Amino acid sequence: MKLPPFQALLDEHRTDLYRFCVATAGPGEADDCFQETWIAALRAYPKLRRSENLRAWLYRIAQNKAIDLHRSRTRRPVPVEAVPETTAAEPVTAGLDGESQLWGAVRELPPKQRTAVFCRAVLGMSYDELAALLESSQDAARRNVFEGLKKLREERIA
Repeated sequence: MKLPPFQALLDEHRTDLYRFCVATAGPGEADDCFQETWIAALRAYPKLRRSENLRAWLYRIAQNKAIDLHRSRTRRPVPVEAVPETTAAEPVTAGLDGESQLWGAVRELPPKQRTAVFCRAVLGMSYDELAALLESSQDAARRNVFEGLKKLREERIA
């Protein structure tokens, strides 16, 4: 098995992988997600046994890094000047900080649906590639895209 030079892999997939990180981790966390993805890929690259679908391999790493960042975000304390007093009937809502409502809704999808919708709609990834990325069958990949888009339509976002 002959792997391409790592720099060639980086050059080929950099732009689309960054867009994927923005969509899954959010604009504020995309740089960290992107960097962590490439660091993990560089560490694992010499140990790769198969090189058939390096693109799916990279997106799997990025998906895992986005999930890790999302989990860490919920554990991170948020500094505030004063704690607001709320009642049980008064929900606390967070603003989208300039993010579009669509990407906020996409990030709220379950991880497999979020990845499937983004990779299919934005990157034009084939269902075969998507199935490899999601480690599922093509039918399951199609179903994840369908269910994700259905959820977005129900919320009148897509």
